[in-house]
Amino acid sequence: MTPAVAQPLSVHAPATGATTLITCHANADFDAFAAMLAARHLYAPHVLLFPGTQERGLQKLVAGLDTAAFAIMEPAAIPWETIDRLVVVDTRQRGRVPHVARLLDRPEVAVELWDHHPDSPDDIATPNNHWARVGAVTSLIVNELAARGAALPAEDATLLGLGIYGDTGSFTYSSTTQADFQAAAWLLGQGMDVNRIDALAAHELTSLHIHALNSLLESTQIYTINNVQVALSEAAMEHYLGDFAYLAHRLMEMEKFSVLFAIGLMDDRIQVVARSRSEAINVGDICAALGGGGHAYAASASIRSMTVHEVRDVILRHLYAQAFPDKTAREYMSSPAVGVESTASIHEADELMLHFGLKAVPVFQPGTRRCTGLLDALTASRASAHGLGTAQVEDYMSRRVTTLAPEATLKDLTAIIVGGRQRLVPIVEGDRVIGVVTRTDLINVFAQEPGRLPEPKTTAGKERNVGKLIQDRLPAATRELLHLAGRLGNELGLPVYAVGGFVRDLLLQRPNQDIDLVVEGNGITLARALAEHLNGRVREHHKFLTSVVIFTDASGAESRIDVATARLEYYEYPAALPTVELSSIKMDLFRRDFSINALAVRLDSTPFGQMVDFFGGQRDIKERVIRVLHTLSFVEDPTRCLRAVRFEQRYGFRIGAGSEKLIKNALKLKLMDKLSGFRLFHELQHICDEEDPTACLLRLDQLGVLDAISPLLALNPGKKALLPRLQETLTWYRLLYFEEKAEPWLVFFLGLNHNMSYADTATHYQRLGLPEARRADIMQQREHMRALRSRLDPWQKAHEAGGATISDLCDLLQPLSLGVLLYLMADTGDAALQKNISRYITQWRNEKTDVGGEDLQALGLAPGPAYGHILHAVLRAKRDGLATSPAQQLELARSLVAHAKSGAKKVQS
Repeated sequence: MTPAVAQPLSVHAPATGATTLITCHANADFDAFAAMLAARHLYAPHVLLFPGTQERGLQKLVAGLDTAAFAIMEPAAIPWETIDRLVVVDTRQRGRVPHVARLLDRPEVAVELWDHHPDSPDDIATPNNHWARVGAVTSLIVNELAARGAALPAEDATLLGLGIYGDTGSFTYSSTTQADFQAAAWLLGQGMDVNRIDALAAHELTSLHIHALNSLLESTQIYTINNVQVALSEAAMEHYLGDFAYLAHRLMEMEKFSVLFAIGLMDDRIQVVARSRSEAINVGDICAALGGGGHAYAASASIRSMTVHEVRDVILRHLYAQAFPDKTAREYMSSPAVGVESTASIHEADELMLHFGLKAVPVFQPGTRRCTGLLDALTASRASAHGLGTAQVEDYMSRRVTTLAPEATLKDLTAIIVGGRQRLVPIVEGDRVIGVVTRTDLINVFAQEPGRLPEPKTTAGKERNVGKLIQDRLPAATRELLHLAGRLGNELGLPVYAVGGFVRDLLLQRPNQDIDLVVEGNGITLARALAEHLNGRVREHHKFLTSVVIFTDASGAESRIDVATARLEYYEYPAALPTVELSSIKMDLFRRDFSINALAVRLDSTPFGQMVDFFGGQRDIKERVIRVLHTLSFVEDPTRCLRAVRFEQRYGFRIGAGSEKLIKNALKLKLMDKLSGFRLFHELQHICDEEDPTACLLRLDQLGVLDAISPLLALNPGKKALLPRLQETLTWYRLLYFEEKAEPWLVFFLGLNHNMSYADTATHYQRLGLPEARRADIMQQREHMRALRSRLDPWQKAHEAGGATISDLCDLLQPLSLGVLLYLMADTGDAALQKNISRYITQWRNEKTDVGGEDLQALGLAPGPAYGHILHAVLRAKRDGLATSPAQQLELARSLVAHAKSGAKKVQS
């Protein structure tokens, strides 16, 4: 920081026809606007350009001013070519004044800056830089006016005072200085009306503001960083909410926090407002890392490219870095670094990484430890699989690698590994690699090392406990299993958690007895202990660190419990299956799809049932919103696009604006093309099994997901009209409670390919992952059904006229499976024909004759093809009401047997 620059200012007018333009940063606050008004007393002639604000109080104030009297002009009215001096107040950052970029690019325009924010890399370079460490930049300009012996109208003094009061929190913020009091005292002598300032600064709180403030209060978590309590609070709003900074101020005052980060989820952006009363925590630096700005005691940021979890993670990481500023890369690195020379073969590199269990290695110039690139294990294994094992490493290594010195900070390391997605950072001294810091090293720092960054405490002083919910809402057998798992975890010294959908549905009061357990430690050890107590067995999957306990429950039915070791899944490339590594419960939950599914209940805790919610899942359940945990979620697993819609429609939630934007970004990247048919089929099958699959498919179409899978799958008006009829037909059949179950996926797959050609349908069924064993059969049935359409309407008309029989219809429909029949019934427009198809499904297709092969043999007919013909003829007669009783059918069979025998004798003769 440089001290205030005492530049001599002249009040004289610039050259004839020239003008000074005074402005402030975009999204102005009271201090920025007041500083503009103050600066106009130092420069003449002048015009003011107010770039706008999102604070309702300031909007109201500006709307009530006589803008002409204050020389405030619209951009279109400003004489841009006559401007020869630009004065910018309350910022020095070029990125915050895009509305005057045209002047900054003109070398003949002199630029002067008035600011009280710390230096930043984006600062405008100019010798006329007026800076001081004051609570409000208005104070800096007012004290210059006082030194000049200026005189102000009382109205101006009041407006300038409003800026000082606003940015110092009425002189209560830690950033307040003696200069702020001196400036206010001088303004008071100029006629400043303190009562009017109080009225102008008053905020009218609407019901939306009160709801947001309650959300901030309820969500507050307290972290102790370097003996300073830091509060993180969150609130979710469907649309942008003005005066969010004021809500943060109110919360700060109500709870007397030392440091507060208020995080507002607003439409497709996240607004962060930070306040600090502690010298130990610089909130300006942390907001700068989020793309915002401010000073040590008050700062803010507006973010569009992160999820709320990622924002919180950045805040906590930088808080940690401030708390431990002396730790360097030398202390975090693994040394000596395992690497490979650029002339080594891919096979040798692959073997090296396999031996040491590494995901990547630095590549060295031959005979040295100088880093020339990086090679990751996936690239090496793929190259080997393609027969390129003898190729040199330098042919396939990544040459773009960022290295750091041993003195680099944790912040530097995080920027490269997390921000730049570089798997490891070589630590270089001179020109030698002396160690590496890996992604796993960072995970250990932020998630696994005890005592580094303590877990938060709620403002109520304790975490939520759901033991009573478990007692009240779950069946006795389920409660006993959860308590048993907790007791065994205690005995084995293993933290045990119930996780995922089971916890979500517990909070939503929806039945879900599918228990998933996660263990911090050896999950298979707990699974074996559970199996022993339940007299069951364990199916172990060592590769994925999971196991299944299979046992017989009290009702005699086979039951199972999934038990996993806490793990983190890395996706090596978009749409890949995950790679599993040991981790903590926090990292295990972080790998999940949405915040509402990233909840856990600790079962070995005292008291039983401690809720674990790192990612705001409880808040999102309350707000009824679906949110991903990080911005790459849909890139890593595009099936989550379908899953988001499924959960949205199932629970009547909404996909958050930020998450919906990420879905559309994934579709633009054509990531659906990378999904296997098997994975698509699995997700679509789940969607078709939902209570309202039509709503899911309509939403998928609205988001463009169906079109991304295949343009011909997009819903045209015909399909949109058909889908509800398919769902009604499936519901009708389900309520009949027949033993034979329908396959909803088959019915809807037929609907999605409604009226398509054979070739397009065959292509889609393959793309949608239709099981190969059934694909040919379903295509055959589909073509038979299509051929029937020209015969069904004539049959119905002939039947109504008495010229066609029920058995004729049954013979037409007999080759079709239940799913195809249900589709045909829904797609039939004739009500009478639809009724007859429904009777075939429920009655006629299941009818059998009362005579059988034994009866035909007793009548003297030798076994052979005639049996099938005779029994079919008897069944037709039964369906048509011509032989309804067993005696009538036996008599008909006798005559048919006699006819068959006589026919056989004629053939023999």
